[in-house]
Amino acid sequence: MTANGYLQIALYVSALLLLAWPLGLYMARIYDHQLPVGVRWLAPVERGIYRLCGIRPEYGMSWTRYAFALLMFNLLGLLAVYVLQQVQAWLPLNPQGLANVSPDSAFNTAVSFASNTNWQGYGGETTMSYLTQMLGLTVQNFVSAASGMAVLVALMRGFTRRESQHVGNFWTDMTRSTLYILLPLSLILSLMLVGQGVVQSFEPYRTVQLVQPVEFDQPVLNPDGQPLQDAAGQPVREKKIATEQLIALGPAASQVAIKQLGTNGGGFFNVNSAHPLENPTPLSNWLEMLSILLIPAALCFTFGRFVKDDRQGVAILAAMTIVFVALLALCVGAEQSGNPLFQRLGLDTAASDQAPGGNMEGKETRFGIVNSALWATATTAASNGSVNAMHDSFTPLGGLAPMWLIQLGEVIFGGVGSGLYGMIVFALVGVFVSGLMIGRTPEYLGKKVEAFEMKMASTAILIPCLAVLLGTALAVVSEAGRAGVANPGVHGFSEILYAFSSAGNNNGSAFAGLSANTPFYNLLLAMAMLLARYGVILPVLAIAGSLAAKKSIPPSAGTLPTHTPLFVALLIGTVIVVGALTFLPALALGPIVEHVQMITGH
Repeated sequence: MTANGYLQIALYVSALLLLAWPLGLYMARIYDHQLPVGVRWLAPVERGIYRLCGIRPEYGMSWTRYAFALLMFNLLGLLAVYVLQQVQAWLPLNPQGLANVSPDSAFNTAVSFASNTNWQGYGGETTMSYLTQMLGLTVQNFVSAASGMAVLVALMRGFTRRESQHVGNFWTDMTRSTLYILLPLSLILSLMLVGQGVVQSFEPYRTVQLVQPVEFDQPVLNPDGQPLQDAAGQPVREKKIATEQLIALGPAASQVAIKQLGTNGGGFFNVNSAHPLENPTPLSNWLEMLSILLIPAALCFTFGRFVKDDRQGVAILAAMTIVFVALLALCVGAEQSGNPLFQRLGLDTAASDQAPGGNMEGKETRFGIVNSALWATATTAASNGSVNAMHDSFTPLGGLAPMWLIQLGEVIFGGVGSGLYGMIVFALVGVFVSGLMIGRTPEYLGKKVEAFEMKMASTAILIPCLAVLLGTALAVVSEAGRAGVANPGVHGFSEILYAFSSAGNNNGSAFAGLSANTPFYNLLLAMAMLLARYGVILPVLAIAGSLAAKKSIPPSAGTLPTHTPLFVALLIGTVIVVGALTFLPALALGPIVEHVQMITGH
């Protein structure tokens, strides 16, 4: 890799950590009901929301009531997005006259955005009206992200409260997350993106003249709309010359901002952040990429300040960063190396033996290999799922890195809120295992970790694994599942495994070679999204309630310090071991075998 590549990565990681510190402290004040001066003018808006909705912010909820409120709110959002897609053809702000979405695709999309997964089996500019994009999808980008942040705040209260039956008020936590954190940051980022050329418009799509006509072959269709064949059974094709192109427009910048900041992912346009009107410049690329990990990283500092020990947050952030950088190095290295078969066959004529050209397939030339691999690693470290390159075209090991980041449970930064509470679950497992080694009841942040917490932690860790492996198995053995595979063999298996890893861990990205917009995949992937999202949230809230009800115990000589390099190593080891034991056999059947085939020339 060149010095420029190292500089890009160093600049990104440095900026991320530097910006995360003040943002983390700001969020700690928001959740501690100490509004900074700059946002106090929003306090009347907050009080107005409470009065309008009949919310008593001082009313504390048990973890079961907190969970019920979250589930009902998310269910209503899911139903609203589904209905909106079913009637969009008759609603305003649909200048292209797009039809209503099919029921199975609408259900998949509604589940996807309500669960903060943002898996997309459709092309945005050809499927969703402006109203659906704004009122349905963008709104869910805010509230699904705020729901994850609210769950994290409830868990943090579990550590700070003593012998309490309450973990907070869901409505208050969600409102404050949206009003004081997500909305201001999204407004700032969207204005910056508009300044870079990201489109924000209600105008109809525009037809423009091409600078240079383009000649292409087009299949001839019979009256039934099917391809016409000649006497030999081959499709009949005719030459066409294109002199104009239809340019899709829409209110993209506002959705792009929250999709990145809320680790929602998805794309206003079909090709996501590879689209020149969604991500037009190197600066917009850097801003969008930075915003993916900004809030997840900052929440580590929020956690440390909330539990009154900044070292705790720094330790978790260190564990996340180490794993992230290691897998980023694997992804960048694999993509820079490219396919050695090209060099052996003399096809890589543009590169010398000492400086192979690398794998540029499926990547934007304006971003290059390093920025494409960095985005792929960041978007899968977080449960973001937006892309600026086609992961399906990565080398086997280059694709393995983002796939395994997803399979680790989306805890290496992870989604806003969900990544950190997932990592805390792994921390509980780590201190429990260490306690068993020395024969003591394990403790974490002054609370004993006992059988109930371990049962809930195990459930939260294993449910996404079940969704991924069971869903992949069903797709592989069923005819409907195999029908969507465009690349039979090892890579086709990787495409299916990636799809269910993405849905089962609320990521939303895809290898893109899988035709997943079918009733089979729409329903099965939706079930995986629901199971993975709420099958983790409920155990985490149960842990929060259990910890809040416990007494705090002072540290003793047998207490494992959870802010030291030793604990960072223990935490990393716990995450890696669980991920390896669960998914290594599946990875061996997919990208690992594919890598062996590549280097041996098969």
